[in-house]
Amino acid sequence: MKKLLLHLDTDPVASTFDQAVAYDSGVDNIIAYGGATRDNVTPHVHGMIFTRGGKSLKNSAIFIGGSNVAASDLVGEAVKKAFFGPVRVSVMLDPNGSNTTAAAIVRKVLTDFDVKGKNVVILGSGPVGQRSALYLLKEGAAKVTMTSRSMQRTKAITEEMKANYGVDVTPGETRSDEAVKQLLADAHVAIAAGPAGVCVIPEAALQNNSSLEVIADVNAVPPLGVAGIEVMDNGTEKNGIRHYGAIAIGGFKMKVHQGAVSSLFDSNEQFLDETTIYDIACKIDNAQ
Repeated sequence: MKKLLLHLDTDPVASTFDQAVAYDSGVDNIIAYGGATRDNVTPHVHGMIFTRGGKSLKNSAIFIGGSNVAASDLVGEAVKKAFFGPVRVSVMLDPNGSNTTAAAIVRKVLTDFDVKGKNVVILGSGPVGQRSALYLLKEGAAKVTMTSRSMQRTKAITEEMKANYGVDVTPGETRSDEAVKQLLADAHVAIAAGPAGVCVIPEAALQNNSSLEVIADVNAVPPLGVAGIEVMDNGTEKNGIRHYGAIAIGGFKMKVHQGAVSSLFDSNEQFLDETTIYDIACKIDNAQ
């Protein structure tokens, strides 16, 4: 029986990238819809769950994507509500690649490095930064500080994370190079998860820093997110600090993405989201 993937995307046109990765993950056919909302997905879900039954249900699965993470999360809730007890299929939620990217960042940071008891600063409070914070706290980081240029915005996000996940993330503000320098003064790990083409960790912020051990950057668009980093850096040591660039992180992100899609067809009961995709990343990493 063919493996079918229903691709629900909140953007007007379903992502070509996500479909290409799905085919490379062993999917036989993709049924793709753009413009997915929580109000229009139920008929598509029913089309997947009522055409196959019993053990055959595991050969159908659903992928939810889109650039609007909040909208995709609402679609995910609507998909779950459309199921009927055991009449369901497995689902993967990875809007804007945020879950798989964050999982890849953290696994790279943890390459021959124990984050337990360490202080982490994440420059960027978007979905990738938020997920990275979740995973690092799960791995035992003593303190994770997440920043944006607005303390009010960062506080609101960290309070929401506390309510949703029960985690304590420290809010920070990065309005100047000096502010970044102060945040990094006692940090052991720094992650640049800011917007593309913006250097969030300038050279001035790294001068005379004696605490940093690992730096990771997801920005592949010049200027890069960290002064002195290269996109191909894969544990490259510079001034006593190991660096991980966007392409090195992206290569592992692809493995996580493919592994997660492939695992959807192991059963019809999985729901892979920001709380579970990291577990798949760990299994892939440990198997290498």
